[in-house]
Amino acid sequence: MIYRIKKVVPEKNFTLMVEFDDGRSVTYDMTEDINSLPGYSDLKSIYGLFDNVHLDESRTCVYWNDYIDLPSDEIYQYGKTVTGDI
Repeated sequence: MIYRIKKVVPEKNFTLMVEFDDGRSVTYDMTEDINSLPGYSDLKSIYGLFDNVHLDESRTCVYWNDYIDLPSDEIYQYGKTVTGDI
């Protein structure tokens, strides 16, 4: 199944709030990704980069630059469900 993102909001402590088309909303903590994946450390070391998150045209991926992105299925699978709209 392809999970399409409706809305993404960067939060403090490198967390994303993500709402999907099916109505599910999750928080996704990027801390482990930042600490373990090559290139993701830029999200922490470059001031303001994390807050500059974008949603791609297909709405199946969020990205920060040409090198750092995160697919919607990863967010959907590992995000923690929250209640209410974001």
